Amino acid sequence: MDPECGLYQNQVKKETWKQVLILAYQSLGVVYGDLSTSPLYVYKSAFAEDIEHSKTNEEIFGVLSFIFWTLTLIPLLKYVFIVLRADDNGEGGTFALYSLLCRHARVNSLPNGQLADEDLSEYKKDVVITPRLTSLGSRLKSVLEKHRVLQRFLLVLALIGACMVIGDGVLTPAISVFSAVSGLELSMSHEHHKYVEVPVACLILIGLFALQHFGTDRVGFLFAPIVIIWLLCISSIGLYNIIRWDPQVYRALSPYYMYKFLKKTQSGGWMSLGGILLCITGSEAMFADLGHFSQLSIKIAFTFVVYPALILAYMGQAAYLSQHHEMASTYRIGFYVSVPENLRWPVLGIAILAAVVGSQAIITGTFSIIKQCQALGCFPRVKIVHTSSKIHGQIYIPEVNWTLMILCLAVTIGFRDTKRISNASGLAVITVMLVTTCLMSLVIVLCWHKSVFLAIAFVLFFGALEALYFSASLIKFLEGAWVPVALAFIFMIIMYIWHYGTLLKYEFDVQNKVSINWLLSLGPSLGIVRVRGLGLIQSELVSGIPAIFSHFVTNLPAFHQVLVFLCIKSVPVPHVKSEERFLVGRIGPKEYRMYRCIVRYGYHDFHKDDLEFENDLVCSIAEFIRSENGLKNGPTNDTDEKMTVVGTPSTHVDRIRMEEDDYDDDDRPGTSELKEIRSPMITPRKRVRFLLPESPKIEDGVKEELQDLMEAREAGTAYIMGHAHVRAKPGSGWFKKIAINLGYDFLRRNSRGPIYPLSVPHASTLEVGMICHV
Repeated sequence: MDPECGLYQNQVKKETWKQVLILAYQSLGVVYGDLSTSPLYVYKSAFAEDIEHSKTNEEIFGVLSFIFWTLTLIPLLKYVFIVLRADDNGEGGTFALYSLLCRHARVNSLPNGQLADEDLSEYKKDVVITPRLTSLGSRLKSVLEKHRVLQRFLLVLALIGACMVIGDGVLTPAISVFSAVSGLELSMSHEHHKYVEVPVACLILIGLFALQHFGTDRVGFLFAPIVIIWLLCISSIGLYNIIRWDPQVYRALSPYYMYKFLKKTQSGGWMSLGGILLCITGSEAMFADLGHFSQLSIKIAFTFVVYPALILAYMGQAAYLSQHHEMASTYRIGFYVSVPENLRWPVLGIAILAAVVGSQAIITGTFSIIKQCQALGCFPRVKIVHTSSKIHGQIYIPEVNWTLMILCLAVTIGFRDTKRISNASGLAVITVMLVTTCLMSLVIVLCWHKSVFLAIAFVLFFGALEALYFSASLIKFLEGAWVPVALAFIFMIIMYIWHYGTLLKYEFDVQNKVSINWLLSLGPSLGIVRVRGLGLIQSELVSGIPAIFSHFVTNLPAFHQVLVFLCIKSVPVPHVKSEERFLVGRIGPKEYRMYRCIVRYGYHDFHKDDLEFENDLVCSIAEFIRSENGLKNGPTNDTDEKMTVVGTPSTHVDRIRMEEDDYDDDDRPGTSELKEIRSPMITPRKRVRFLLPESPKIEDGVKEELQDLMEAREAGTAYIMGHAHVRAKPGSGWFKKIAINLGYDFLRRNSRGPIYPLSVPHASTLEVGMICHV
């Protein structure tokens, strides 16, 4: 397996049952931590003052019936049997669905897309084996491709889902930890337990967020055992309560009890659905975390472990409450009242650990969704730290982590009870599921090429069920449900303004790029002195010469002997294979020593550090020079030049490799070193040389060009980047002026620089300032 490509999930299909079961075991700690802790607060949220009079068995059994069928229809039927199949080359989540639609219907929001991107193996992997679209499907596809309004609506829909996931990242840790520590109410008076619960919950949350920078790789081996112990605990307690208090509680699984519940409670029962839907919180993680595991392992873990344990836990709580109606009419309806007294303290400790695991899963999921948004140009650039050298999906984003912690503490301190926090969490959960349902219906038609009527049936069935819960959550807007709406609104504005400004900035760059004829008129010297060294000119353009180059040339008298116009971009696939990473082309005649290099990353790819990236970049250019004349197939037409796909040195043993040292070496076995093209520096700090594979004799022109490249690399690398001050054109509308002059300019100045994966020292960086009127 190539670790850079992260294709671990694709190989699971070929693995043995033993390996699948190991993955299923590991998924319990990563995927199901949030879902497994829902029994802590579901019954308390369902009966939280929405049903005023004393609870009877009809109401208790009605809630149990709703819980059972909700768990069966949404996590089991919808996600396990349907949605999990809609993976994007092994990756899941809201943006994975959007990525699939971008490729099948050409609605990609990335401005610098190329036809060459469609030749990527992962881009075409799920397209080759599918049949043709139906007639209605073809019409739908053409409508989406023609109307920009529909494309923007699709993007906004995906962004809404992403924003609600971020909101869930704030609310889930708060309600999980607060519900876990609520067991303290059983050991002290009602007047004092809240004064203890809030500080304890806040301390646990601060510790949870403070440990995020270590990553889950170091403590991940503890997660699965904690969740397994917790599931065994709640299922055993549930089975004990069923046998002791009401062995006939299984009758409540009949849908008839849902009808009786709504008939008797009417509007109060309908409002209580907002608490009942919390039984499926965390279900989206089964799809979002698909990239770390496999479909089969996630299905096995949920169907045979998580689902039965949750059903037994809820049935046990219902059996206990059916014989203790006084508990169902007080604040003590929480999970811990059904736990035997001699087990409450151990269960409390296990519950707190399980809540921390569940919160950890949603926090890392929030990091993942923000990384995807950033890769697809919908979120300001932030620092992404990879916390694991083995699993590249495990990341840490400092700015987001501390923002989540502050918001989470504010929610916990501000609300101080699970009722309003559950109202907020419920709305966030069900909104994400509604977005998934809508996007999934389009995937059924455009990607799976199924009948439009099947997609309509999918939307009507699951959409109607989720809309019922959505309406019950929305009615509690003033009682806490406004929180995810406010959070989503803020993040939505940030994402949309950033995307809007990015598109306008790219259009400006395209309109103001320099023509190749202007470059040719300067001659090989470009009208200035060519100094030693390698100049990397970073730009978002995939064709043409950026305006910063002409701006630089007309103001400074010298430039580097080798110039590389570097574009680091994302493509709408989860991973780009190493052998397809670089697109290299030549700008102008050979004597100009100017190249274009487009580096393509998927939205889940791991970006290398600066030194390794530089070496791969230089080797890819050297390989392009060596094999330029021999490559008959593979180039793709571009506006100014032909681009050739060149892999990294690690992809093939017969590629050029580069070596740096402080001394001379003898020839290495298996390689043919060209000593005559070494750089003849007198006192080099680092000596650079190319190690070439055994091959036919290299032409003199190619040898000379390789020598120039090697000398330039040895002399040092300089990064030239454009620092644009973006302003709205005079006469623009008020919305554009506010969005660009205030919003986008503020985000651009306070986000990370445009160098993406490169941690470049300041001494090697040169910024060229420009004012862009968009």
